[in-house]
Amino acid sequence: MLTAVTIVFVGLTIFLSHYFAALFKRTKIPDVLWLFTIGILLGPVSGLVHPDSFGAVGPVFTTITLIFILFESGIDQRLEPLIRALSGTAKITTYNFVGTCLVAGSITYFYTDLGVLRSLMLGSIVGGTSSAVITTLARQFNMTERSSTTLVLESAFSDVFTLAVPLTLLSAYSVGRVDVAYMTGQMIAAFLLAAMLGMAGAFFWSVLLNQMRTLQNTVFTTPAFVFIIYGFVEILNFSGPIAALAFGITLGNIDVLGPPIMKNVISRKPISLNDYERAFFSEAVFLLRTFFFVYIGISVRLHDWWPLALGAIITGALFLLRIPIVRLSVPRSTPPKDAAFMAVMIPKGLGAAVLASLPVQQGIPGGEIIQAVVFSIILCSTFFTTILTFLVDKTWLSNVYEWIFRMMGIKGEPNSAEEAEEEPNEEGPEKVE
Repeated sequence: MLTAVTIVFVGLTIFLSHYFAALFKRTKIPDVLWLFTIGILLGPVSGLVHPDSFGAVGPVFTTITLIFILFESGIDQRLEPLIRALSGTAKITTYNFVGTCLVAGSITYFYTDLGVLRSLMLGSIVGGTSSAVITTLARQFNMTERSSTTLVLESAFSDVFTLAVPLTLLSAYSVGRVDVAYMTGQMIAAFLLAAMLGMAGAFFWSVLLNQMRTLQNTVFTTPAFVFIIYGFVEILNFSGPIAALAFGITLGNIDVLGPPIMKNVISRKPISLNDYERAFFSEAVFLLRTFFFVYIGISVRLHDWWPLALGAIITGALFLLRIPIVRLSVPRSTPPKDAAFMAVMIPKGLGAAVLASLPVQQGIPGGEIIQAVVFSIILCSTFFTTILTFLVDKTWLSNVYEWIFRMMGIKGEPNSAEEAEEEPNEEGPEKVE
């Protein structure tokens, strides 16, 4: 009986997800919000479903969803707009992580008795953004390619900080000291080695595709190889998401990135998905993210009001902090509405939830408080992100954000020779060719 009810629920959720997607086209209310609400009603509100009910399947499912989304996003990303977005990505990722860590840590230190190190640990756990949520929302709103690419890359690159720093602080609390040199080395290694392994995997896969052309039309072989790369990189304790994204970007730009020595063995054309594969992967990502957001809603815990309130306070402060961070990170030529969207897209994902569980598992005093507050921040940041993106897109709130950014110097057009040079003409490379 329970299995039959579950199957019915799965079918209804898929139908509702398609309806919510159609509703978004008419109302601009993101389907993420509705799916998240379904999860909350099933989990913390009614108690019908618990995250523990999924066992090991839950984390595996969310990881597969993340891999699919990052791969699909990377393979369609051309190198030129990616390069233009890198400088802004490095700035916004670093500024956002450091600012979030300090602000969230300070508020936690003020309102709890966790102390400095554990408060900073909480702040570092929520210092990044959710790749699954950001990648979905960035595609749904009318933004320039550079701005949307910056947001997607930020969500992936922030994994370097949000994995290395909390784990280092956790170790530091256990041994009673902080090793800054070790922490910095861990972050650099996690990023560079993961990216290099992802690129190497893409070159190797390109050789296979060039030698055995029939594999290119086999739908699941390329994602299966991405799974192998992701798992291998994670086994080495580096960032699997960075490797998956680097794999997709390299594979999609193999005509530009392929070394001359390999020109006879690799494909010299960008390896993109054909119409059938694109439709299949699009539907697969749609289904995976549908249940991903429901699962996040189920994973939120609402049994104690105080951590929920503290998480809401921290989330509000982070949205205010995001405004000067965006201003410091993006060029003055960024359209003010793009800056507005970037200022309201800071959702925290399941990665933060997993990291928040580690202090409890390792018996760190106050670990339950850290976990509860982080879950609250995940809930509030995702909710506020979906609401604010809708308001920025459809209401007068966009004018408020745009006015703020114009007052801070973002005009939407190059206003210096240096900045005009930083923003090359999109048609330039085509004319040269």
